[in-house]
Amino acid sequence: MRFLPLSGADRAEMLAAIGVPAIEDLYKDVPEGLHLAAPVDLPFHAGELDVGRDLAALAARNLDGGSAPFFVGGGVYRHHVPAAVDHLIQRGEFLTAYTPYQPEVSQGTLQALFEFQTQVALITGMDVANASLYDGSTGCAEAAMMACRVTKRSRVVLSGGLHPHYREVTETNARFLDLRIDALNPDPATPEDLASRLDEETACIVVQNPDFFGRVRELSALASACRDAGALLIVVVNEIVSLGALKSPGDMGADIVAAEGQSLGNAMGFGGPHVGLFAVMDRLLRQMPGRLAGQTVDVDGNRGWVLTLSTREQHIRREKATSNICTNSGLCALAFSIHLTMLGEAGFTRMAELNHAAAVKLAERLGAVDGVEIVNDTFFNEFTLRLDRPAAPVVEAMAGQGVLGGVPVSRLLPGEAALENLLVVAATETNTEAEMDKFADALGGAL
Repeated sequence: MRFLPLSGADRAEMLAAIGVPAIEDLYKDVPEGLHLAAPVDLPFHAGELDVGRDLAALAARNLDGGSAPFFVGGGVYRHHVPAAVDHLIQRGEFLTAYTPYQPEVSQGTLQALFEFQTQVALITGMDVANASLYDGSTGCAEAAMMACRVTKRSRVVLSGGLHPHYREVTETNARFLDLRIDALNPDPATPEDLASRLDEETACIVVQNPDFFGRVRELSALASACRDAGALLIVVVNEIVSLGALKSPGDMGADIVAAEGQSLGNAMGFGGPHVGLFAVMDRLLRQMPGRLAGQTVDVDGNRGWVLTLSTREQHIRREKATSNICTNSGLCALAFSIHLTMLGEAGFTRMAELNHAAAVKLAERLGAVDGVEIVNDTFFNEFTLRLDRPAAPVVEAMAGQGVLGGVPVSRLLPGEAALENLLVVAATETNTEAEMDKFADALGGAL
């Protein structure tokens, strides 16, 4: 009874109260093919010591990013995070703080969020940013839903260069809101004509820069076309370090920016937790989802901090809320802010320069390997290779040689035969030239 506090009668009473005849009916929206026909093949029970040993043995089978040359990107990037970041976020006043629903007693937390917002607005070139969302993919979906509210239209155009996970999250949200998704096919070799997809029903165009394949785009003309059509341009950024080198989305005319901030201050963490960045132009402020920390003065004229425009939030005005996101990634946002503060503007720019230089060196080495073609002619720190055979087994072979050599496109876009030979690789300031040489040798051997 220690771990099973409910009896069969208790469960029957609960099911009757909600009008469901059986527990299985609670999962009716899960496709039948995803149901397990039998329990997971694990021991039914074991002692804590035995479980620890078994899990350690399983973990030892992994080749982790910290113990091998690492060239994996695809939306999560390995960067050097100064030790001071982790030290500071583990201070009790930061580590245990929660979303400040009572801002008058959370002045330190609110100021940290305000500084974070300021930094995000500056690097994205936008007017105002919120106090973070869950991650980049949910930020992308929130941006699409916001555009539909603003324009009172229901059609969302997704670039084929949008990260497949971002596309899936957006489609999942749209499914329950009667939004129409027009997603272009992913094609790293052919330029997209997104402007031709605009019509009177289009709420927004969502485009990633650099895109999933690493291509860098100039979006000013597309932004102008969106304005002429009464639609919004949403720019997604997977690799936030790129904004230290590239023209900002705001300078290119973006209306909304949704980004992933993991690269600054945050570990890869096996895919999370991460931090979603979200920024808009002033005219769209009241439709922006998420928390917004503002600066004010108290009755004595002293500077202070508040949660502002809270009536947009689900905890204040649920039926008219701009989002059902009920918290923010506050600790991850703080880590982002501390790292960026330590870098400063010059350091952020220098970090971006180091990333691009590393990618150029890597592209030169890999482009010289027999059976390898560099697909894109523009990139920041990530680019796509076309191999002379399927990429997935090549990556497995390189892992066997102690090199983590990128993301096979087929892993994120299965069933696309034309993409089966494509491999997305990334280089950051953490990669040495010796590691690049080892990658080139491993790739040549695997081919």
